[in-house]
Amino acid sequence: MDEALLRRLTPEVIGVLVRRGADFAAGEDAVQDALVEALRVWPEDPPRDPKGWLVTVAWRRFLDATRSETARRRREDALEAEPAPGPAPSGDETLQLYFLCAHPSLTPSSAVVLTLRAVGGLTTRQIAEAYLVPEATMAQRISRAKRTVAGVRLDQPGDVATVLRVLYLVFNEGYSGDVDLAAEAIRLTRQLAAVIDHPEVAGLLALMLLHSARRPSRTAADGSLVPLAEQDRSRWDTRLITEGVEVLQAALVRDRLGEFQAQAAIAALHADAPTAEETDWVQFVEWYDELLRLTDNPVVRLNRAVAVGQADGARAGLAALAEVDPSLPRHTAASAYLHEQDGDPVTAARLYAEAARKASSAAERDHLTRQAARLNTPTA
Repeated sequence: MDEALLRRLTPEVIGVLVRRGADFAAGEDAVQDALVEALRVWPEDPPRDPKGWLVTVAWRRFLDATRSETARRRREDALEAEPAPGPAPSGDETLQLYFLCAHPSLTPSSAVVLTLRAVGGLTTRQIAEAYLVPEATMAQRISRAKRTVAGVRLDQPGDVATVLRVLYLVFNEGYSGDVDLAAEAIRLTRQLAAVIDHPEVAGLLALMLLHSARRPSRTAADGSLVPLAEQDRSRWDTRLITEGVEVLQAALVRDRLGEFQAQAAIAALHADAPTAEETDWVQFVEWYDELLRLTDNPVVRLNRAVAVGQADGARAGLAALAEVDPSLPRHTAASAYLHEQDGDPVTAARLYAEAARKASSAAERDHLTRQAARLNTPTA
């Protein structure tokens, strides 16, 4: 049984049912029933047209469920007749499903889990394991999201920026259990790039590839964080870097710069530097200026201050950091780093310890605590 094929076909089949009149929740339930039937039947009797088979079986299950509810009898009369078996039509069902899962009525977290379920084809158990929550809790979250978009008609152009934001959130969830959400986000973004020609889709894909290329070197054997300057660059995945740079270059030549392309350009500069000392920090500042022009994001402003400190000296970086909201996450850690670079280990140690108390993860807290301890330990 080709599980990868089933995962690829799932959003296409759901999209067909939704376009024929099924609401999202009922259509998704019918497709899940069809997938269970496929797992039972296909090993002994594989269909010539897998998508057509799934559409036919799922539509029958949907009609059966609809007919069983007398309160919806009138709606049943309005449904189109069951299509004759045959090749399933090709179209933009997957793209429509992306837009449905990124509907503005959903919270970002609900949009992410619905995308993983409907477009990614993951089971409730797999999503629950990735989020480290009980399966029943995740089932309730998915059910609420499905109810929210029930009856939503996609009769207006979708917002590509919202879809990309959801995929970026999926990527940033990281990975756990038997589902690697970073890898899943790359798979979904590749899928989106295959059905929509948009430079920001390419920019997001390039950004994910370039970040993923550095992943093997980001943690030590004991699970502790390894700062970028100390990472073993020989462990970076050159295949992903090459692909990411090629995808980015193809997007940039279209001269429609967006925030994901700018972020990918910054990631490409890291990938291009043979060592931390050879990093072109002047170009970093220039790209952060472009990113600020596009987004005016305070996190970008904070990262730019660190880049200014590398390009023009720690004093210049601290001056730039002074213009950033001090309540921003990681502001204290950035200040600690720049004070250390400025030759003030006492202030840096105090700030590292303060940043550790504010850390959002155990790994980040432990790393910052070690930095403070390093500066507080007398040298021989």
